[in-house]
Amino acid sequence: MNGVRFVYFDLDDTILDHRAAQELALRDLHGQLPALSAVPISKVRSTYLVVNGLVWREYAAETRSKEGTRSGRFELLFEALEIEADAFRAADLYLEAYADHWVLVEGAMSAFRRITGQFPTGLLTNGFAEAQRAKLARFPELAAAFSAIVISEEEGVLKPHPQLFRIATQRAGVDPGEILYVGDSLHSDVVGGLNAGWQIAWYTDAPAVAGEPDVPRFSDWSELPGLLGI
Repeated sequence: MNGVRFVYFDLDDTILDHRAAQELALRDLHGQLPALSAVPISKVRSTYLVVNGLVWREYAAETRSKEGTRSGRFELLFEALEIEADAFRAADLYLEAYADHWVLVEGAMSAFRRITGQFPTGLLTNGFAEAQRAKLARFPELAAAFSAIVISEEEGVLKPHPQLFRIATQRAGVDPGEILYVGDSLHSDVVGGLNAGWQIAWYTDAPAVAGEPDVPRFSDWSELPGLLGI
C-alpha cells in the first residue's frame, strides 16, 4: 500500500460482528414465536440467509421497498417454512434483539485506534440509516474518529454503485488512489472500491481463489496496521 492519505472502513462484518448479532437475534426470535419454535433453528437459519440475501438484492436493484425488505424477508421466511406468523411483529422483535447483540469484531478497536492515530478515517456502509446511526451511537469512539460518514440509504444508492464511491471520494478530500478501503465483501467492498480507483484491504479468512482480485488480505485485525506500515 503506497501513498494512502485516507482510510475508509466498512461497518457490518468488518468492524462490527453483524453475523454473530444476526445469529443471536434469530435464536431470540425463534424462542419468541411459537410457530417458528416448532421448526429446527438450523432450518430457520439456513432459510433466512437465503431469503434475506434475496430481498437485499431486490432492494439494491430498486425492485423492493425499504419496508418490503424489513418485513418482507420474514414474509418469505414464513412462506418457505410453511408457517403462519405476523411478519411485521417478527421484524420488530428481530431488530430489537439484533441491537441487543451488537459487538465489535475481536481486535478491531485496538487496530482502529492505531490507524486513526496516523490517518484521517471515514465510514462507508450499506444498510438502513437509522440502524447504522444507532450502531455509531452505541460505539461513540468510532463515530468521533470519522471525519466522513457515508451511509447508502442517505445517499440513495448502495455499494458497489459508483456514485456512492464518488460521494465518498469527494468527502475524503483526496485523490481516489490515496484512499484505502477496509471491507469484507468481495462484491460491495473489494470490487466496488477497485472500480473507484481505491486501494483495498480485504478482511476475509477465506482461502484465495483463482480469478479473485489481487489485493492485500487480512483475517486478524492485528495484521492491518502492519499493512499500512504502522
